[in-house]
Amino acid sequence: MRSLLTLFALSISFPSIAQQIVFLGNLQDAGAPQFNCDKSCCLVERPNEFVASIGVYSGEEAFLFDATPDFTHQASFLQKQSKTKLSGIFLTHAHMGHYTGLMHIGREASNEQSIPVYAMPRMADFLETNGPWDQLVELKNIEVKRLSGTENLKTISVTPIQVPHRDEYSETVGYLIKGTKKTAFYLPDIDKWNVWKQSIIELIQSIDYAIIDGTFLAEGELERPMSEIPHPFISETIALLDSLPKAEKNKVWFTHFNHTNPVRDKNHPTRLKLEKEGYHFAEFAQEISLN
Repeated sequence: MRSLLTLFALSISFPSIAQQIVFLGNLQDAGAPQFNCDKSCCLVERPNEFVASIGVYSGEEAFLFDATPDFTHQASFLQKQSKTKLSGIFLTHAHMGHYTGLMHIGREASNEQSIPVYAMPRMADFLETNGPWDQLVELKNIEVKRLSGTENLKTISVTPIQVPHRDEYSETVGYLIKGTKKTAFYLPDIDKWNVWKQSIIELIQSIDYAIIDGTFLAEGELERPMSEIPHPFISETIALLDSLPKAEKNKVWFTHFNHTNPVRDKNHPTRLKLEKEGYHFAEFAQEISLN
């Protein structure tokens, strides 16, 4: 972990320019309300509640992290905020909420030209060899860029870090995003923390923002066995980080909430308690600075 972060810290220096991370969504892949859900969590559709994604922008470039089913709203908002065209898309993995938004830039939709799509090798192979995604490549709507290490862009650098997850079609990664002064880690999906070779505690201590998997609040949230879809419960994460000072907890932003997760309610007692302890919960259009 230390060697990885050391290498990351030694990446190129960037000019002094305002850089922002903007939250473009905070929901699990299927969003909310979900099909055939008649529970209270799905009775009312809430405005500006989209699938988990972030944008990173400066005056020169704007990158989208994950292409969700809500791509049109999110990419349009990012371009409006950044006052620049979309510069590229970084994909974390091949689950439905993280890449299927690419359909909106194909021939049937906006018919974009050569938008860079950054992906790990298996993810790149998946896009290039499976329909309908291979048509995006063939028609040059997207230009697949295979990641093998740190990607140095005009004003930021981005480093993929592989994590354990249900990798049926691709690897799963989180991204270390380095700006002019600050570094963020974006990780919407991972299995339990104890199956990852890295230490989330050490990572949080080494960066400025940790935007991490908060899919479920606690055991019992679903009627089916939750071991079938392993994620670190928010309750498990805060127990793991309990010994950290408030300044370190203040770096943590939870995202990727399942439709059943009660923290979607801004006034839920558990959420209010955790916010007092220093934790944050991602909301659409919130921004944090990389300067």
